[in-house]
Amino acid sequence: MVFVVEEALSVTGELVEAIGHLLPFLSSSAPTPGEEELEEIVRCKSTVLLVARDGAAGPIVGTLTLALFRIPTGVRAWIEDVIADEAVRGRGCGEALTREALRIASERGARTVELTSRPSREAANRLYRRIGFSQRETNVYRYEL
Repeated sequence: MVFVVEEALSVTGELVEAIGHLLPFLSSSAPTPGEEELEEIVRCKSTVLLVARDGAAGPIVGTLTLALFRIPTGVRAWIEDVIADEAVRGRGCGEALTREALRIASERGARTVELTSRPSREAANRLYRRIGFSQRETNVYRYEL
């Protein structure tokens, strides 16, 4: 199966519908973003919303958000919300999305790309290690607002 990965440059009904379909595969509690929230993501200069299609003209079957921002130590890149439809899991959709995110991050000056993945997502963790990500010894903290 060949996945075509592209940046979402505008918000269409297809994109809104696809995100609504895909998001529950990642989180059962996250509210589904509407057109306005997706417009904010697409227009934001520090985020890149990637979509994977099943073939050049196929439906959207995956998504990934890449955040890029400058801090005093350089350009940072962070991968978030990697989602592949259950129907295409294990066929390279997540890898295609991740590799395109890495390409964009490099092109925009990032020296490293970070991501987090729950230990229970075994296939995703194997994918990230296979691509070349290394697990860092760090503490990740969360503050709930």
